[in-house]
Amino acid sequence: MTKLVSVGALSMLVCCTACQGQKKTDLSKDTINYTIKDTVTSYGPNRMVRNIKQDRNGNILFAASRGGVFRYDGKSFTNIASKIGSRRYWDVLEDRGGNQWFATSDSGVYKYNGKIFQHFTTREGLVNNRIGKIYEDKAGTIWLGTGGGISCYDPSRADGKSFRSFTPQDGLSNNDITTILEDKTGKIWFGTRGDAYFYDGKTFTVFRTKDGKAFNNVWSIIEDKQGSIWLGSNAGLWRYDGRTFTKVSNRGATAMIEDQKGNIWTTGAVNPNGVGTWKLLRYDQKSLYDEKPTVTEIMSMEGPGMLCGILAATDGSIWFGALGTISGVFRYDGKTITDFRRKDDQK
Repeated sequence: MTKLVSVGALSMLVCCTACQGQKKTDLSKDTINYTIKDTVTSYGPNRMVRNIKQDRNGNILFAASRGGVFRYDGKSFTNIASKIGSRRYWDVLEDRGGNQWFATSDSGVYKYNGKIFQHFTTREGLVNNRIGKIYEDKAGTIWLGTGGGISCYDPSRADGKSFRSFTPQDGLSNNDITTILEDKTGKIWFGTRGDAYFYDGKTFTVFRTKDGKAFNNVWSIIEDKQGSIWLGSNAGLWRYDGRTFTKVSNRGATAMIEDQKGNIWTTGAVNPNGVGTWKLLRYDQKSLYDEKPTVTEIMSMEGPGMLCGILAATDGSIWFGALGTISGVFRYDGKTITDFRRKDDQK
């Protein structure tokens, strides 16, 4: 059966000018066998789990490279990407309309409404088929961080046929995007394999310390409950409160989240080169702004390998992915780390 592809208007809400110089191309067609049933198991993926999200119903979603995109409902794991086949899945997102987005590092991005898959690649206007990050802003625009720049999709528009994309020609200092965040003021922040920068709707600005130094190779950016911006890389963890830059730790923070209590959780390497031991750490909310915040080590993993994406679920549990001798997905409930790689949970 031929996949239905329907591309609506794709633009950016923060930018009022129309896209210029874009080419309209024929929609690609992929063959998807809808007779294939979603794979359901009692255990999770045993491949690298790069990113973890939660949907509106409380299910946990995992993007597992070469393994699929999984949904965990508290009892079983369902590979909801079975019909697509083997891809290098990198990120997953459920948007406000209930559509699920699957980013791949080799085949563009898929949008799934529960019945129909839409496949977007460079033929439909993506700037690059290697997608490392999916992010939905407050206005509902979908931002896609690629290996060749930024592509945006505005589901509220219906008068266009291509993505709005940004490359170094539009002001990007580096086009290999690693992470995306919208702050409380509406600025969109980007981490890249080069500089970190933000977009105010008109201009891309490289984010620099007061001494003019740029933040390089940033893999995680969050905004805490007090409005401070946190940036993490293999080389350490920084905080910017709008006036002052503070290096919080020399330990790597390539993935980062804030939980409901305001604690900051990170996964990252001990060594700046990313080789060797990786740790799951919790920075205590009560001491976050102290000169030396209280840090608790939850898990340590010796290399070769890495700890990947991280999620603070609504029930208070912390989920994280791994690559290496213990590739898969894990949950920390405050006392115990549960390993979901086997038929029987291993704690």
